[in-house]
Amino acid sequence: DGNYTFFLGSYSHVKTFKLFMATNDLMTELQKDSIKLDDDSERKVVRMILKLLEDKNGEVQNLAVKCLGPLVSKVKEYQVETIVDTLCTNMLSDKEQLRDISSIGLKTVIGELPPSFYPCLLVNFHPSILSCLLPQLTSPRLAVRKRTIMALGHLVMSCGNLVFIDLIEHLLTELGRNDNMSTTRTYIQCTAAISRQAGHRIGEYLEKIIPLVVKFCNVDDDELREYCIQAFESFVRRCPKEVYPHVPTVISICLRYLTYDPNYNFDDEDEDDNAMDAEQNDEDYQGSDDEYSDDDDMSWKVRRAAAKCLDAVVSTRHEMLPEFYRSVSPALVCRFKEREENVKADVFHAYLSLLKQTRPAQSWLADPDAMEQGDTPLTMLQSQVPMIVKALHKQLKEKSVKTRQCCFNMLTELVNVLPGALTQHIPVLIPGIIFSLNDKSSSSNLKIDALACLHVIMVTHPAHAFHAHVPALVPPVVACVGDPFYKITSEALLVTQQLVKVIRPLDSQSEGSDSFDPSPYINDLFTCTIRRLKAADIDQEVKERAISCMGQIICNLGDRLPAELPGTLLIFLERLKNEITRLTTVKALTLIAGSPLKIDLRPVLPDAVPILASFLRKNQRALKLCTLAALDILLRNYNSAVTPVMVDAVLAELPPLISESDMHVSQMALSFLSTLAVTHPSSLSQLSGGNIMQQLIALVRSPLLQGGALAAMLDFYQALVSTDTPGLGYMDLLRMLTGPVYSQSAALPHKQAYCSIAKCVAALTRACPTEGPAVVGQFIQDVKNSRSTDSIRLLALLSLGEVGHHVDLSSQPELKTVILDAFSSSSEEVKSAASYALGSIAVGNLPEYLPFVLQEISSSKRQYLLLHSLKEIISSASVSGLKPYVESVWSLLLKHCECQEEGTRNVVAECLGKLTLIDPETLLPRLKGYLLSGSSYARSSVVTAVKFTISDQPQPIDPLLKNCIGDFLKTLEDPDLNVRRVALVTFNSAAHNKPSLIRELLDSVLPQLYNETKVRKELIREVEMGPFKHTVDDGLDLRKAAFECMYTLLDSCLDRIDIFTFLNHVEDGLKDHYDIKMLTFLMLARLSSLCPSAVLQRLDRLVEPLRATCTTKVKANSVKQEFEKQDELKRSAMRAVVALLTIPEAEKSPLMSEFQSQISSNQELAAIFDSIQRDSSSANMESMDTS
Repeated sequence: DGNYTFFLGSYSHVKTFKLFMATNDLMTELQKDSIKLDDDSERKVVRMILKLLEDKNGEVQNLAVKCLGPLVSKVKEYQVETIVDTLCTNMLSDKEQLRDISSIGLKTVIGELPPSFYPCLLVNFHPSILSCLLPQLTSPRLAVRKRTIMALGHLVMSCGNLVFIDLIEHLLTELGRNDNMSTTRTYIQCTAAISRQAGHRIGEYLEKIIPLVVKFCNVDDDELREYCIQAFESFVRRCPKEVYPHVPTVISICLRYLTYDPNYNFDDEDEDDNAMDAEQNDEDYQGSDDEYSDDDDMSWKVRRAAAKCLDAVVSTRHEMLPEFYRSVSPALVCRFKEREENVKADVFHAYLSLLKQTRPAQSWLADPDAMEQGDTPLTMLQSQVPMIVKALHKQLKEKSVKTRQCCFNMLTELVNVLPGALTQHIPVLIPGIIFSLNDKSSSSNLKIDALACLHVIMVTHPAHAFHAHVPALVPPVVACVGDPFYKITSEALLVTQQLVKVIRPLDSQSEGSDSFDPSPYINDLFTCTIRRLKAADIDQEVKERAISCMGQIICNLGDRLPAELPGTLLIFLERLKNEITRLTTVKALTLIAGSPLKIDLRPVLPDAVPILASFLRKNQRALKLCTLAALDILLRNYNSAVTPVMVDAVLAELPPLISESDMHVSQMALSFLSTLAVTHPSSLSQLSGGNIMQQLIALVRSPLLQGGALAAMLDFYQALVSTDTPGLGYMDLLRMLTGPVYSQSAALPHKQAYCSIAKCVAALTRACPTEGPAVVGQFIQDVKNSRSTDSIRLLALLSLGEVGHHVDLSSQPELKTVILDAFSSSSEEVKSAASYALGSIAVGNLPEYLPFVLQEISSSKRQYLLLHSLKEIISSASVSGLKPYVESVWSLLLKHCECQEEGTRNVVAECLGKLTLIDPETLLPRLKGYLLSGSSYARSSVVTAVKFTISDQPQPIDPLLKNCIGDFLKTLEDPDLNVRRVALVTFNSAAHNKPSLIRELLDSVLPQLYNETKVRKELIREVEMGPFKHTVDDGLDLRKAAFECMYTLLDSCLDRIDIFTFLNHVEDGLKDHYDIKMLTFLMLARLSSLCPSAVLQRLDRLVEPLRATCTTKVKANSVKQEFEKQDELKRSAMRAVVALLTIPEAEKSPLMSEFQSQISSNQELAAIFDSIQRDSSSANMESMDTS
């Protein structure tokens, strides 16, 4: 602010220098993002700058003009109008200098204003602009026509509907009249331009436009044909819904003109290869044919347009992939021989797009049961590989660099889509790749592409396929490692690393790898890599790749390099000390330490281990994780060389790593300790009473401990207790774990902690079987003892359960009664622990306990808890153990599936579902039979049971499920609300975990799904609560479930959905209840990235509800929750707006730009908008970091 006051004050001193400096300071301030001006400062600054434009000194004037740019974006709209008014007035002035400077000022201002600023200013002139532009389309000067088309393209982005209709009607009339070829071409071009700029508006006229364009394709005029096909391309890209019925026509026209080359005869190409090659090479460098003048042969432009149009069709119509492989793929492959280099590049690009569409982006394309529908795109592509390779083989030897680059991109993409597809064709392709590596005239980019292609092929194909070609491959690759250009070196090192694995694969000794002798190549590969490894002054990426490559060489060939090994390891030691290369070196050392060749690392360990230990305190997560892995493998494979002193250095660094703040690091630290217990048991004595044990006990009590970290913890306790370290025996560890529960009167903060402690107790007890009976007896007494706190009972029950899961406890006579008595505890936690314990103990001895549980369920009142025990048994016991009891369990469950209690029904359903997995052939048809039950409770239990048979892993039940899941989903039409809701939940689970089950059913399921998204008046009732009336919507849960299904389908079945029908329902959801709005805002954001063009067509209808949400005011006397909900809604709606704005043309929509200016003029909304934009850009940066 000091700067402004100085600036505003200093004007009265007309000391130009001071003035210049002050203006300069202001300029700097205005360019900062952080600057916010209040109204008063705004007025003053604007007034001063406008005054400075009239200053006598030219330098000051220039600076003032420069200030206008940043100023315009910082001040309010009416100030911008003041600036523009003043500049316009100045332009009428009689002072020439003022006119000049003001016109520059005006240009600056217009350049800075957001696009949303204008349309509203010009709207009234749109009709007159149109009427003045249309006659220019027939101007005798082609340049004028071209500019007119550009102007119309800009007009249709923002003009009103009536103006748009006038324009289209005019074009349709003129095209219908077809007076002369020249104007018809212009009108077709104009139609294509409008479609490109405003595809979402032209869609409804396509029915009339397309037949005209098809007709003109048949006229013998190459230029017109080119424009017609370009128009098709813009329709395909911009009007996906309306163009749908015409796609087959478009494809057949493109296929016809892809080969349209009237002046050239390809018939004799096979006999006369060499002559053709010579001729083609000459042509490539003259850009076009010599025999005809350019005017004669325009056919290449038609072919290029056809290739680009096919590219558009292939990229946008995922659902037609099988059709593309039947008709489009062979046609494109045939045209790889195209003689015009530019056209050829477009043909290749179209094929690349086809491959990218085929790449199994989602797991369901690659999952086995999705493959049973006969010809899938992948199998069709597989059968065409020989034809593709044959066509590429010729092109790889072409003189043209561009063509060869296209070939490498093609091969790379092909192998990404179908790894291993080229195994039979390696002999044909390798010479082509080597040709580009050796070619003196090759550009560096071509070499990089060739190396990248070679690398991908080597990674995705078996080593033996390359053995015959190693002699030819090594020299050019070695030469590339020595190339002066660092990018080539870097790519070549990756290839070298792969080559090392090829010449001596360590994993499989089966594939005749013994027959291949690597020795002739070892020296060359080692020499070229060591040269790069030693160089200090090279690119960072080359440094890292040289380290990785050398790591691979030592790992696979170290036994053949006895003389070179010690020196190389010393270089690794140097690289370990350097911050830039340390992470890569740790990974390389891990690789070497794990090599089956038992490389001798002893000379470097005394220096390396302390350095590694020091890495554990660095604030770089990846480094910690890799270092722990390295230390672990060094302990396993070099335990005699790792001294106690080295171990102590590592142990000193471990305590801070064992904490709930990073479970993955904790897990690695625990595995290291478990390995240590095996290799250096004596060094564990220092743990007793030390920090590490304290951290461990704290971690056991963390509610976050689960999965891999928990498993590592249990392994460590078992390893530790087996070492018989004084002070860390069975009873010592048991006291550490359970002591706090017994000594404290207060409970532990989390239920999860008791479960984890119980699991550790069980792990210790399994490792020391002799201690078991006494401890189990003690736990039983603790449960019985009336003085025990609930916490003690809880821990004792859970521990009994965990121990009983693995150890048969049937020798404890009072166990059953003690647990059943605990069912009547006053504490819910103790009850559920007892039900878990009973189930878990039963797993340890089914014949003893399962019949007991079943009998209790039949006779007792505590069915809910006993059913939970049964669920535990069914979930955890082995299939063979359960088989004999299936029938009795099934009939018992059926008695309970009509229970009134929803909680009980859910447990029954889960048991039924998991039981079905044991014998699907018999039980699944039975489940299906109960769909006819008269009880809605029974039907809902059965449908929920199906949900528990679906998992994200392949299972034997899948093919059976696939055949009958349709019958279960018919309950989407059930008269009962609750049955329909659970049907949606089951459908959602299938769509999420195993989409292949439901993809074929979507045509029949979607209408029912959409039907459930509607608000039903008859389900809304008023409830009187004292003096207040309160509305309750019984249909809300059902709608929520339906919208959740829609959200899931976006990820797994997008290609099977009519996106426009889908959007209709999203649009309704945007106006629904709070929960549903939140879901649909998420969907909108997702849709913006998945299918931007469809969203763009509906933009205006989607913006309105978003705007309504953002401008809703909460009643002043509402409760705090209402305000919080509204804030959450606004933020969520804004996220959707930010996502919509990532679609390039979104801000051209008049409604959207109006909404944007509304946001920027409202302080609260602007703040939300800015913070979300910052978040989303930083999230993008992060996702780039992690990739």
